[in-house]
Amino acid sequence: MELQERLDDVRLRIANAERQDGRSSESVQLVAVSKTFDALAIRPAIEAGQRIFGENRVQESQAKWPELKSETVDIELRLIGPLQSNKVTEAVALFDVIETIDREKIARALAAEIKRQARSVRLYVQVNTGLEPQKAGIEPGDTAAFVDFCRDELGLTIEGLMCIPPADENPGPHFALLAKLAKASGLGKLSMGMSGDYETAIAFGATSVRVGSAIFGAR
Repeated sequence: MELQERLDDVRLRIANAERQDGRSSESVQLVAVSKTFDALAIRPAIEAGQRIFGENRVQESQAKWPELKSETVDIELRLIGPLQSNKVTEAVALFDVIETIDREKIARALAAEIKRQARSVRLYVQVNTGLEPQKAGIEPGDTAAFVDFCRDELGLTIEGLMCIPPADENPGPHFALLAKLAKASGLGKLSMGMSGDYETAIAFGATSVRVGSAIFGAR
């Protein structure tokens, strides 16, 4: 199956899930996860009309995306991997959305850098819904206070919440928890769901799903 066919299949599944769950058409954004793929592999997706892409690493993204973004001006690039404090300057310059704010140090660094660069970067807080020690994200019980800190003390505009459920658990309860936390903080955006569970995520209110292997194939 060619990339165009795989992309069309994912789009159709998203549309079917929206309809099945009583959601309006195009209420869910598809984030094509292009991490580890080079510009040559990404260009066919852009040619097929895909405009929102997700990357895990700042340094890898710097090697391919400035040129790709210069070729197609309406691309939206999202950082969906952990952000290190020494990469904040580069991340703010390159990404349109950063989905992985998960600690005070990063939030403060982002606030300072966004002000310095005068860039409007949309932000999400990552929540570790499974309380996994090896995984990034703020604990669910600390989410509301952290969102308030980002908004009230740092003046950051937090758009929504993001999560990556444990690989060996039913993702449904994790998606439900994220939706509950977002509602409690008055946030309307939910980044949740990947290649194996994005249709389930849509049923729980996802506004964006992050799909990589189902579009680009195995890494």
